[in-house]
Amino acid sequence: MLRRADELRKDVVVNLMQGEGEINRTHLLETEEFCGHGRLYAKHIIEPGNSIGFHKHEGEQEAYYILKGEALYSDNGNEITIKAGDFTLCKSGEGHSIKNTGNEDLEFIGLIMKA
Repeated sequence: MLRRADELRKDVVVNLMQGEGEINRTHLLETEEFCGHGRLYAKHIIEPGNSIGFHKHEGEQEAYYILKGEALYSDNGNEITIKAGDFTLCKSGEGHSIKNTGNEDLEFIGLIMKA
């Protein structure tokens, strides 16, 4: 199977998890393509100052692989600066958030899979 860039589903989410501003997502897989093992595999673009608010995962885990930019990442309330090439994992029962603190768009791949 091949999906061309213009065939990928795109959406814009406002105030995701009570965060600030808009998040642009390009979905790489659709929910039914996870064979019951996950629900999100998408490229995210967050403009400077925008964020995904703090939230917890139960029964699933979420990974971020940072492609471009710099962000303030909350790992269970412990705030750390992350940048391109960094990887985060929020396991079931844990919480996280991310905010673009840089001067350019923050781009990352997000994957949510069952724990």
